[in-house]
Order: sequence, then C-alpha cells, then structure tokens
Amino acid sequence: MRAPTSSGISRRRLDRIYARYNRREWVHPDPVEFLYDYPDVRDREIVGLVASTLAYGRILQIQRSVGWVLERMGSPAAFLRGASRHSLAQTFVGFRHRFTTSGEVAGLLYGAKRVIESEGSLYACFLSGLQDKDETVVPALSRLVGCLLAESGGGGSSLLSPPERGSACKRLNLFLRWMVRRDQVDPGGWDGVPASKLVVPLDTHLYRISRALGMTARRTADLRTAMEVTRAFRKIAPEDPVRYDFALTRLGIRGELDAAELLKPVGSTSGRDPCTQ
Repeated sequence: MRAPTSSGISRRRLDRIYARYNRREWVHPDPVEFLYDYPDVRDREIVGLVASTLAYGRILQIQRSVGWVLERMGSPAAFLRGASRHSLAQTFVGFRHRFTTSGEVAGLLYGAKRVIESEGSLYACFLSGLQDKDETVVPALSRLVGCLLAESGGGGSSLLSPPERGSACKRLNLFLRWMVRRDQVDPGGWDGVPASKLVVPLDTHLYRISRALGMTARRTADLRTAMEVTRAFRKIAPEDPVRYDFALTRLGIRGELDAAELLKPVGSTSGRDPCTQ
C-alpha cells in the first residue's frame, strides 16, 4: 500500500474513488454532458464556454439555460461565422439566467466569434498565452479572458472573471478541465495543453473536502486557495492534479460520503466506503 501524502490521504484511496465515480453513468445532470453531442472540437470549445460560464445556480436551471442557448445555435462554429453583433442580440432576446442577461450572452458569443476570426480558434488564443515555464494555465487563461472581454466590447460581465482579480475562476477552470483532459467524463480536444498545468475548479464541495483533508486552511475559496489545493493534488498526481475533481465532487453533491471518511484506511470496516459498493 502506498504511503499517505502530506494531506493524509493516499493516492490508492483517491484512485479507488476515481474508478468508482469517474464514469459517464454519474454525469447526469452535469453541464459537461452538453459537450458530448459535439465531436468537432471547433463546436465543442464554444459549447464548453457557454456551458461552463452559465454553470452557477441550481443545476436544473443551468441545464435549461444552456439548452436554451444551444438550441438557437445549431452548429456553434457555423452559427458564429454567420453572426453579427446585431443578429446575436436578436437571437437571445428574452434570455435570463439568474443575473446574467441576454446582452451578456450575446457579448460573450460575439467576443468568441471575433477571437476565432483573429486567431483561428479559442484554443489557439489560449495556447499562444501558455509558456513552458508557466507552472499553471493561469497566464494563458488570463489572456483568453482578456481577449474575449476586449472583443465583446469590454466592461463588466457576470460570465467572465479575469484571474488577476483574485477569483478562483471556478467556471473557467471547469471549462479547461473539460477541454484538456480526456477520460470517461472529460471529452478533451485541446491536446496541446498539459494536464499537469491545470488548476482545480474550486467549488463549495471540493473546498469543503480539501479543508477536511488538510490541503488548505484558508477561509476564502479564492484563487490563492485554488492554487494551494492544486499544489496539494499535484504532490499526489503530478501529471494530472485535476484528475480527482469530478469524482470527489460527486461525493459532495450526492452526500454519500463524509469528507472525514476519506482519511480512514482502505479496508476500514467503520463508516461507509462507496468505493467498495
């Protein structure tokens, strides 16, 4: 048995949780499932941007809102090629997702259209901001967000948060997890980005679990905390620190395992271990 990491949990235990929960059967309802219908990465990156930026609030509302937008686009790449700022504004009249307006969605997609026209794809824009020396994807993400905001007309947006403002950028790091990793859950497509540079999408479930595991003692789920948690996971899985994100958050969402259970030895008879069920 491998020795526990400094966080108090072994890779063996995490791999058991990954094997149990990182499967398509556990995906629904999760916005990543929208990406599965788009085999062309030029479509998928646009779908991923829409699905991730709207991934806040109640899951059923997220599903409805993302579906509403995608239904009006058909093939997203072809749709954006033929779109204008005015036509996008008209297409999404009446849309509202909590405090996100139709104008913000139209602006996001117009920004994506302009970035794709100037750089070839969202992927190309992102990749041009990523250097070998970078520890993480944060500099490249900052460039992509900056380009999207500039091309959309600038100003504030409930959909895009530049990393330099200190936000954990949970939704954008979720987008990158979907587009960079490739397994039963994450469809991938951005093959030139090393998974080793990804940052965890720090939502409330992963934050709670990370604190219980001693990966962070910080009381704010901001970018500094996300980086601290990522470094802790990188000690366990240097090649893929975001590997366990989906599986661990299923535990939090489904309520099937208290975070304290993760620290118990594999094979312990006390408590419930869904990894063996």
